[in-house]
Amino acid sequence: MRLLLDTNALIWVLTAPHRLSPTAAEAIEAEANDVYVSSISAWEIAMKRSHNRLEAPDDLDSQLDQKRFRRLPVEMRHASAIEFLPHHHGDPFDRMLIAQAQVEGLTIVTSDREMRRYQVALLPAI
Repeated sequence: MRLLLDTNALIWVLTAPHRLSPTAAEAIEAEANDVYVSSISAWEIAMKRSHNRLEAPDDLDSQLDQKRFRRLPVEMRHASAIEFLPHHHGDPFDRMLIAQAQVEGLTIVTSDREMRRYQVALLPAI
């Protein structure tokens, strides 16, 4: 399975793994699965940390290396795909994750119920 961690799931993996459902935790830890983290999540974390709205690790890059998570950069084809998404969700970070998952054929690990309204594979994080 190819997984894309939503920002909330990423933070839980790194700081509070007990918050993840057993199914999500097993899928993320399974060596057979590829786990991706979008650069959009790093951007979201940085934005929220700069406004003191989020507690998150300072060493995100090294923690991704330790977990052997793959990085997913935002590419033009991802940005272009947003044009065709219905406007169910107003969060631009989540809309990009949805577009990336659709374009790349990834399953999003998330606790965000609004994402269910899109044609994208989901794995509940909680």
